[in-house]
Amino acid sequence: MEQPAAGEVHMSQAIQPAHANSRGELSAGQLLKWIDATACLAGKDAAAGEAGRGLEGGTESGRAGCLRSGIVGQVITIKAKVTRAFSTSMEISIKVIVQDMFTGVEKLVSVAFSTFVAKPVGDEKIHLKPVTLLTEQDHVEHNLASERRKVRLQHEDTFLNLMKESSKFDDPICVEEEGLVSTRDTSVQSIELVLPPHANHHGNTFGGQIMAWMETAATISASRLCQAHPLLKSVDMFKFRGPSTIGDRLVFSAIVNNTFQTCVEVGVRVEAFDCQEWAEGRGRHINSAFLIYNAVDDKEELVIFPRIKPMSKDDFRRYHGAIARKRIRLGRKYVISHKEEVPLSTRWDVSNQASLSDDNVKAFKKLVAKSGWEVTSAVKKIKIYTLEEHDILSVWVEKHVEKPAHLAYHLLSDFTKRPLWDPHYVSCEVIDWVNEDDQIYYITCPRANGTKPKDLVVLVSRRKPPKDSNTYMVAVKSVILPSVPPSLQYIRSEITCAGFLIHATDSSSCTVSYFNQISASILPYFAGNLGGWSKSIEETAASCIKFIENATDDGLKSIF
Repeated sequence: MEQPAAGEVHMSQAIQPAHANSRGELSAGQLLKWIDATACLAGKDAAAGEAGRGLEGGTESGRAGCLRSGIVGQVITIKAKVTRAFSTSMEISIKVIVQDMFTGVEKLVSVAFSTFVAKPVGDEKIHLKPVTLLTEQDHVEHNLASERRKVRLQHEDTFLNLMKESSKFDDPICVEEEGLVSTRDTSVQSIELVLPPHANHHGNTFGGQIMAWMETAATISASRLCQAHPLLKSVDMFKFRGPSTIGDRLVFSAIVNNTFQTCVEVGVRVEAFDCQEWAEGRGRHINSAFLIYNAVDDKEELVIFPRIKPMSKDDFRRYHGAIARKRIRLGRKYVISHKEEVPLSTRWDVSNQASLSDDNVKAFKKLVAKSGWEVTSAVKKIKIYTLEEHDILSVWVEKHVEKPAHLAYHLLSDFTKRPLWDPHYVSCEVIDWVNEDDQIYYITCPRANGTKPKDLVVLVSRRKPPKDSNTYMVAVKSVILPSVPPSLQYIRSEITCAGFLIHATDSSSCTVSYFNQISASILPYFAGNLGGWSKSIEETAASCIKFIENATDDGLKSIF
């Protein structure tokens, strides 16, 4: 294990049975306590004084999830480092690594970012010193810290805007369904007394201890929805609103806000009472958080949670709030993730073009047929669904169009017309007319966030419906064409799998569905639009509808 760098704190702990849950795995509550303690030590070093707690960043888990970060007998190492100091606050990055004692193999299992606020003494003003940047990676994290801070500052406004939108949402829970579970059936309340071992030398309760208690209440709430083992997947916005001290009673209230196929969001609220407040029945709201869980059965397979049924006005508010937070999480996870582009394009082979075209169509059909799509927004004629699989995000945009399906098909399958309605396309030209149904296009895209413009080479395979169907298909994927190599003027990007499905509703209208397995190429066009990243998609979809519906008879004749 390497030595900590300057301004970095490492904590190593052997996982003992006392740290584990009933499955012999490190409990998420214990991990949160260790994370908080390590981050606090790093913050104190940077502030050269007391660091007040304001943990606002989301906890992004590794693939196994927070609860499954280690088992008894393994060693957990937590690395906390101040990535950037602002005037009175600082961001601390936390990495959790598990090591097997017998093999020595290490694995990164969790990444988190927390915000600490320096606590002044008396009337003294605080201005934190800048962090010393020693490596190229330090500079990268320093710049990303600024983006993450913008996300945190935007969060409240973004959330409120999304909640306003929810009033227009075509809510699927309005339809009566069997098997819905009342939110009240998931309600949990617990109480803890703050004792000296739970507090620091000032008598204030350790933040990590409160986080652990919150996680316990949330786990019980999630478990009431399924006969399985809840596993903490991520933590959304642990927010510390005020301190509690030795002698306070802490009341923890947890309830399921919403379920999303294989995950569930549980909200936890903490109120503190001193003796007088307890007698008068009035407490102080000191903490809140939203915890997201998966669950596995005895075969270690993910469980699909039953849908919940809001009963009261407050239940409906939390239900829609969970949808809004999910949209924000998607933005935070994918839009500002800065994932590296991994080339997946297929080399175009003229001698094998029929097979490559069929593979393009088959891949698109497979994407369309996937289960687990969830409604993200629904406004007027446009619905947006999302699907997360193994850190891959796919988007499905469904549009109702007042024009015949065959017209929509011919307009959308001709990619030379794409720049007329899609602002993400500057130009699109045919560079290889393979056959009547398959063409290869060269596409250029505008600049995004100050970067170079992007270009793509894509195969567009279009298929008319067979006799027993009324659904048209247009499949799209990137290919490598030696005659069109990457240039210095553009960033060569790719479309992994995308396309249109056009279904005739009647003789004069149709449903147009656009599917796209999001690649790193596309993310920059939504960056900076955290909660409203889908707004860009909605605007493009509205432009597409207008383009098709405004097609004139003359335009129709020119097509056929």
